Amino acid sequence: MSATLFSQIIDRSIPADIIYEDEYCLAFNDIAPQAPLHCLLIPKKPIPKLADICAEDQALLGHLLHTAPKIAAQQGHGEHFRVVINNGERAGQSVFHLHLHILGGRALMWPPG
Repeated sequence: MSATLFSQIIDRSIPADIIYEDEYCLAFNDIAPQAPLHCLLIPKKPIPKLADICAEDQALLGHLLHTAPKIAAQQGHGEHFRVVINNGERAGQSVFHLHLHILGGRALMWPPG
């Protein structure tokens, strides 16, 4: 996979407002937030999109889903938040490095778009 904006955030070659990091992932505030809480949780392993995961990624995906509520709580939105994963350009994915949007802090309608 070629370098993406998110891989450059991971290696600190471009700045981001990082709010969480561990050995497997990091989270940073979205530059165009759609809610009071809108951060992106990304794995440090470069995976282009959800459809590209393999069996060996199962634990990493579990870790991401386990981490998302912790980040929402740390940011003051532990009871009410949404996690979104866009898969592919037609689904709204613009950076091809798997990422989870964590949104909260306002009423979120359904369907989303």
